[in-house]
Amino acid sequence: MLNTIEINNIYKRYGTTNALNGINLSIQSGQIYGVLGPNGSGKTTLLKIIAGILPASSGDVSVNGISVRENPDAIKSITGYIPETPALYESLTPVEYFNFLASVFKIDEHALRDRINAFANALEIGKYLDEFIGSLSFGTKQKVAIIGSLIHDPQVIVMDEGMNGLDPKSSKIIKELLKDITARGKTVIFSTHIMEIAETVCDTISILYNGNIAGTGNLAQLKEEAGSSNNDLEGIFLKLTGDEDLDNLLDSLRDSIK
Repeated sequence: MLNTIEINNIYKRYGTTNALNGINLSIQSGQIYGVLGPNGSGKTTLLKIIAGILPASSGDVSVNGISVRENPDAIKSITGYIPETPALYESLTPVEYFNFLASVFKIDEHALRDRINAFANALEIGKYLDEFIGSLSFGTKQKVAIIGSLIHDPQVIVMDEGMNGLDPKSSKIIKELLKDITARGKTVIFSTHIMEIAETVCDTISILYNGNIAGTGNLAQLKEEAGSSNNDLEGIFLKLTGDEDLDNLLDSLRDSIK
């Protein structure tokens, strides 16, 4: 299996603070790759760099042989990026937004109509297609963002907490769709705080901690790397990020609210 994405010695600095400290990863095609970590660990920064949205301070990312540093626009053309909070043109309707994206990505009119209808039916947003995006609920906006990111059938999908706000049915549909997409040889990079989702959806997981890779592998490999007796991802995550002993914190918290 070929490596779709090569992350080579990526650093990202904000002033004197290092958000990423020389990240090196190989992400193979045909899999859902999870990136987990506590708040502030560098997950969003890394995903934005992979998607060509944010430049690295040094190092490079290669996506399907294309350098993100040298050609970020080419990366964006083959990538779908779904952020934690949807950033949309709120004065447009979803249909107008999808038509705009179709003009950018040169999507055939018939293919566009079929995709809009299929997504709208599956995610139950048909009645909102002609409403202004600014008037929609957070969950509905997130569905619009997801459709907009997938509508050009990208080779790589980057989801940064991209299922936030979805109802259980829609979340299930998107998880199954991601599995179908990777079965076609495409790649999904997936960030979430919900360990159960990561454990059931991701083929491989990297855990970020303070801008460094604390562990990489499937569940069994991470367990071995962590030297953990836990069989669940949450316990392994806490072990690798140095937060496994919560008893003292909980005791202090209980005392403070008595």
